[in-house]
Amino acid sequence: MPEIPLATRIDAAFALGPKAIDSPDAIAAFYEMRDGLTQGAIRAAEPDPAAPNGWRVNAWVKRGILLGFRLGHLEQTGHELSFIDKHTYPLQRFSVEDKVRVVPGGSAIRSGAHLAPGVICMPPMYVNVGAYIGEGTMVDSHALVGSCAQVGRNVHISAAAQIGGVLEPVNASPVILEDDVLVGGNCGVYEGALVRKGAVLGAGVILTRATPVYDILRGTIYRATADSPLTIPEDAVVVAGARAITRGKAAEWGLSLYTPVIVKYRDDKTELSLELEDLLR
Repeated sequence: MPEIPLATRIDAAFALGPKAIDSPDAIAAFYEMRDGLTQGAIRAAEPDPAAPNGWRVNAWVKRGILLGFRLGHLEQTGHELSFIDKHTYPLQRFSVEDKVRVVPGGSAIRSGAHLAPGVICMPPMYVNVGAYIGEGTMVDSHALVGSCAQVGRNVHISAAAQIGGVLEPVNASPVILEDDVLVGGNCGVYEGALVRKGAVLGAGVILTRATPVYDILRGTIYRATADSPLTIPEDAVVVAGARAITRGKAAEWGLSLYTPVIVKYRDDKTELSLELEDLLR
């Protein structure tokens, strides 16, 4: 008899609703999926050349993550520090063999998140379940990598940056940072924004589905649509800007609204300004 695919088993368990708690098959399917997420063999979203934006969302994985919360009961963990959370998502522990550098000082990484060899975690930072972080990436102090966020190789997520998570709706694209992206301090990337390879987000840039991005070099305005996320082009350098309000009292008062602005595309001078990162690895 052919083996039932894990995706099918997860969907069947999710459909059980609260009854899944009493189902050994549901519990076994969840743990198999969670281990696959931790190892990086299963992803909430993955590159797919056939997809319109080059990425495919695996909605069944998100259903599996939600299943884990349904199956979990509260459990106390930790030794010097005490934590109380769902037992299905304990803190992840690393060994030297994993080649992940977790600097002491209050960081937490949930099981079901994948951190590839060479990732550096500066305290305090947090990585939620379903996230994927590629080789050589640095997650700096007070940074968040939310549930199901997909982060490529050699990315720098600077201090206090927030990479938002998307669990629901399950078919929604998560936040994606492709390889070699630099996210400046206090940035926020939310609601499924897609940042292409090599792009630079200057300090304080906020990206959401409702945020138009003005490209003053190409004369283009980038927006999210019903079918596609807000997408930052490859090698774009984005800074926090403002646009004037031209109507009503706001115009009379000289008010303006925040907007991200693409002011250049990455070049040799930009590369020189990023060399400091290599000294920290």
